[in-house]
Amino acid sequence: QVQLVESGGGLVQAGGSLRLSCAASGRAFSEYTMGWFRQAPGKEREFVAAISPSGAGTTYTDSVKDRFTISRDNAKNTVSLQMNSLKPEDTAVYYCAARRNYCSGSRCSDVGGYDSWGQGTQVTVSS
Repeated sequence: QVQLVESGGGLVQAGGSLRLSCAASGRAFSEYTMGWFRQAPGKEREFVAAISPSGAGTTYTDSVKDRFTISRDNAKNTVSLQMNSLKPEDTAVYYCAARRNYCSGSRCSDVGGYDSWGQGTQVTVSS
C-alpha cells in the first residue's frame, strides 16, 4: 500500500481557483490508479476524478468536467487536482485515494475500490 498526504485546501471566493496536491510514499506509485473524492457535511463521499497509472487516461464526474483537471507526476510520486471556476457547491473535504486494481471510466468512481486514503483537506468556496 501507499501512504497519502493531501495539501492545498483553503478558503476561496466563488469563481476562484485552488490546486490540491497529494504526496504518496511507499512502493510502486506508478502502478496505482489515483483518485480524488470529496465529502460535504451530511453527505456521502463522492467521486471527483481519477487518473490511470501512466497518466494517459482520466475520468471526471459530470459536475466538475471542464473546470477541474487531474494530473500526476510518477517521478515525484504526486497527484494533483487543479480546480478552476469554483462554486459554493464544491465545498467539501477532498480526499486522495489509490487503487491497485485496474479500472476504467465509471468503474473508477467506486469508493470501495480504493485501497489507500489520505486524511483529507478542506476546501471552502464562499459565495
